[in-house]
Amino acid sequence: MSTFIHGGTVVSPISAQPMDVLIDGGKVVALLSPGDTSFGSDLASSADTVIDATGKYVVPGGVDCHTHMELPFGGTFASDTFETGTRAAAFGGTTTIVDFAVQKAGERVQDGLAAWHAKADGQCAIDYGFHQIIGGVDDDSLKAMDELVAEGITSFKLFMAYPGVFFSDDGQILRAMQTAANNGAMMMMHAENGTAIDVLVAQALARGDTSPRWHGLTRPWETEEEATHRAIMLARLTGAPLYIVHMSAKQAVTTLAASRAEGYNVFGETCPQYLYLSLEEQLSAPGFEGAKWVCSTPLRSREEGHQDELWKALRTGDLSVVSTDHCPFCFKEQKELGVVNFSKIPNGIGSVEHRMDLLYQGVVDGRISLPRWVELCCTTPARMFGLHPRKGEIVPGADGDVVVYDPNARTRISVETHHMNMDHSAWEGYEIAGGVDTVLSRGTVVVQRGEYLGTKGHGKFLRRGLSSYLT
Repeated sequence: MSTFIHGGTVVSPISAQPMDVLIDGGKVVALLSPGDTSFGSDLASSADTVIDATGKYVVPGGVDCHTHMELPFGGTFASDTFETGTRAAAFGGTTTIVDFAVQKAGERVQDGLAAWHAKADGQCAIDYGFHQIIGGVDDDSLKAMDELVAEGITSFKLFMAYPGVFFSDDGQILRAMQTAANNGAMMMMHAENGTAIDVLVAQALARGDTSPRWHGLTRPWETEEEATHRAIMLARLTGAPLYIVHMSAKQAVTTLAASRAEGYNVFGETCPQYLYLSLEEQLSAPGFEGAKWVCSTPLRSREEGHQDELWKALRTGDLSVVSTDHCPFCFKEQKELGVVNFSKIPNGIGSVEHRMDLLYQGVVDGRISLPRWVELCCTTPARMFGLHPRKGEIVPGADGDVVVYDPNARTRISVETHHMNMDHSAWEGYEIAGGVDTVLSRGTVVVQRGEYLGTKGHGKFLRRGLSSYLT
């Protein structure tokens, strides 16, 4: 089945120019200058599907390399299943996710991965891969890291936070990084000083400070910057590549940038919530409302200028990727688990449907260019995690994952219209300039003008190679 997309402006990580796109057999076959007859003089009539993209951008399908569907956390589970979460992602122009399989303490790594395969198999609207969370670093899990690389699981996440749940100490981190340095895998790090945070949390609760804003105040920027520095030093010591997830503090980004300037393979991501939301405006909302925005790392102070500095780091390249850390929980019954104790609020915000739109506002506002938008949301995450050139760019031979994006559309985000399995929206009332028109996954139209045309089970598991930045 062939698809011809004509009249649009194709945006790559380096340019934006008028081009037509021919897709056949689920793959991009050619990029054609307007009027090019290399594949026939009337593709607009002969192709099986024709999409008029006049006045619109034609961009690669988004790659969200940090999601948590059905994640167990704090006595409950992330509210999006792989079915609902990937469908919502498709509505937002994301055609690939990389989720996190979880090894629980005392469990074999392979068993944790098998559980995530079981959750996702036959459920996804778009293609998906897995990172592996190592919940207990020991001889068996280190051996499993080598085995999983051969199975297309080429990145592993450790936590410097959450003692008693996911926490790894410096010796465990060192051993895991030594293993990654040998097998070529990317190490991912949740960089917060969890033991210090636990003390601050206990002290706040003892004073009677129980409201959601204390989630942020007990996770100050110093705990992120210190852990970021420590993780980078261990990576430099071992020679392992390091990718620091959900960076929110400008001081931590400065530390990252210093090692990047010295030529080390250390990378950072941020998320839309850290670019737009804040401690003062959302996390400190009256009553218990701030629980909607409890996530870790926490929202930072706008008065201290963290948001502007993160945008600056996206422009300079010191931050490489924008993902979502999509980990949704409903306000009723889930977030309310912490109504008398902020430390019991499940950590997470739902954004998988809105990432492409929210980052496009950076183009509208002049903070980033069109090609940088594509680079941050599509190309770099694909390259970072071994999916390029199959994903992340519209080039011959790539999968036919394409989004037709209308810069003249207007979108209002609301719980009434979003497709995530949540009873509220962290982005309620946000007015977006631009909007997704048509989404193709491997050449199949899955969303068109707000209508879902996809099917459960269309999405396939992706065996990933090693990072393009290391090989």
